[in-house]
Amino acid sequence: MSTLQRVALALVIIGAINWGLIGFFQFDLVAAIFGGQNAALARIVYGLVGLSGLYCLTLLFKPTEELSHEPDRATT
Repeated sequence: MSTLQRVALALVIIGAINWGLIGFFQFDLVAAIFGGQNAALARIVYGLVGLSGLYCLTLLFKPTEELSHEPDRATT
């Protein structure tokens, strides 16, 4: 897995956790940390999470062999 894929996945996980907090507790962690939903930093984080989600969509259509660049540990 490339560094870009790892960063995108981490941002998607952050977004998923944030949506879970919003859904269950009506608490927006990103907005709380960065000064509200309309704060510039919060909007940047929301934008990066959204772009990361779009990038991770491409992973759905890659063959499994392309996603794993490491050799199988059982054979080494």
